[in-house]
Amino acid sequence: MRILIAIGGNALLKRGETLDIGNQRRNMGEAAAALAAIAREHEMVLVHGNGPQVGLLALEADAYKDAPPYPLDVLGAESQGMIGYVIEEAMRRVLPERDIVTVLTQTLVDPADPAFTRPTKPIGPVYDETAAKALAAERGWTIARDGKGWRRVVASPAPRHIVEIGAIRKLVEASCLVICAGGGGIPVRAGAGGAPEGVEAVIDKDLAACLLAIELKADALLILTDVDGVYEGWETPAKRRIPAIDARHLDPSAFAEGSMRPKIEAVRRFALETGHPAFIGTLGDAQAVLDGSSGTRIAP
Repeated sequence: MRILIAIGGNALLKRGETLDIGNQRRNMGEAAAALAAIAREHEMVLVHGNGPQVGLLALEADAYKDAPPYPLDVLGAESQGMIGYVIEEAMRRVLPERDIVTVLTQTLVDPADPAFTRPTKPIGPVYDETAAKALAAERGWTIARDGKGWRRVVASPAPRHIVEIGAIRKLVEASCLVICAGGGGIPVRAGAGGAPEGVEAVIDKDLAACLLAIELKADALLILTDVDGVYEGWETPAKRRIPAIDARHLDPSAFAEGSMRPKIEAVRRFALETGHPAFIGTLGDAQAVLDGSSGTRIAP
């Protein structure tokens, strides 16, 4: 089968950890073992998040005052290369026989997307409320609650097309393990003559993974995160994990915007448009999630 897997930021960085490379390498080493079990049996394409890393790069760029800050599309490209390298490094240790390649990926968006006027996508570190509000006032950020903390949020337009889809398809058909569309892809619009040009945004990686899975005719979409499935009554004493559900019975508006909602939108769209199942679960249980013995299975 052809499996497209979207791994969350927890693959490299767990909540509360510092953004040093040692933490990211250690976490990815643990994630690689779980992913390898699937890669040995199936064609696998990996999409990864980049929220903490692109936020750190933005802070580093802001600290250098002799040049204007780099825009988010450039920082997204930089994060794709950095994270792709860390993932490749870990995956080569567990799959030395496989060809593994990272593709710098651009994702086309609509400049008229209403998301540009309503930022929702969290990037960068988690702050306490006082620090977040101080930074927002100082730097003109929009901030929002993320779990028990606060983070910067930026525009997150819907992905419309994967620019490098043809090259990615050829690599997958040549049995390469492809890492692509990192952080949802570098956000671009059609510029003069149709050539892509960058825009200031961050694309949701789960929605980009869904689009990529549809365009690659994947047999399954796995969204692996730090939550062990889809819950009803989340953050209430009556919360209950849903082991399986029909995609038609999923209502994205019932889930938190900017966190679980894009995942629900992604799995719902994939299942309904392709007739194939999608899954949400924890990264460490990747094989069990695919088998349906863990996480949540979303049926078409």
